[in-house]
Amino acid sequence: MKGFVLDYIDENEYHKLERALKKYNMLAFKKLNFEYYPSLRNGNILGELVSQNKKLGTETYELKLPSDKGFVQVHGEVKLIYTFYKKEEIIMLDCITPKDILLEGHMSELKTYKGIMISKANESKDKFKIDLLSMLQDK
Repeated sequence: MKGFVLDYIDENEYHKLERALKKYNMLAFKKLNFEYYPSLRNGNILGELVSQNKKLGTETYELKLPSDKGFVQVHGEVKLIYTFYKKEEIIMLDCITPKDILLEGHMSELKTYKGIMISKANESKDKFKIDLLSMLQDK
């Protein structure tokens, strides 16, 4: 067998996150599917090492995906989190963050405010952050 196998910890939830990423951040989705997945399958470990478990022989990585600056400032970095099992040569895809906004976007259509997605659950908080950031950029 050539290369590594990509598998999922929770396949249904991961695909929900992936579909929401496709809908709300096409650039990150394209990079993930056409550049990062093939690279991981070929054995190129990408991203930043977050933790190791020497007993199980695993390493957990975070890979930053490209995203809009405003989205990053309001919701945080878009990251792929995965675990690499060295002996089995398996890469277990864990999740895509920010998980909350992506899952919310999967369940229902999200609104935008000044070009940035806002959460229905934290609408006033997100609008406040966006207004604050735009005020800081104007000065």
